[in-house]
Amino acid sequence: MGEIATSERQITLYCNSNSSRAKQTLAFAKAEGVPVLVVDMLKTKITGTQIVELSDRLGVEIRDLVNQDHPSYTMKFEHHDLSSEDWIKMIQNNPGIMKQPIALRGDITILVETPSDIIKI
Repeated sequence: MGEIATSERQITLYCNSNSSRAKQTLAFAKAEGVPVLVVDMLKTKITGTQIVELSDRLGVEIRDLVNQDHPSYTMKFEHHDLSSEDWIKMIQNNPGIMKQPIALRGDITILVETPSDIIKI
């Protein structure tokens, strides 16, 4: 069992509160009457264990959680091929580079590509 508690009754949304996609996703969830627990990665430091668990739940490598095309990445970094531990440190120190929002409900975890995806879980 990991650090991330999930519930069938609510969606947990890991997101960047400045993201327009996150704001639109929350608006969709509220319109559907779905309770959402928001984990704002800009305010709440995400742990290494949580990052590993999110990548496992999504079925991706940790490096795949990093948006290397995002301006907050490209302004500071070049494209890298790092170890999982280094990617974790990079995400923790620069949460804006992590792909998001990530929505969890019970055993289901999705990377929200389109705000309306939230109502699929």
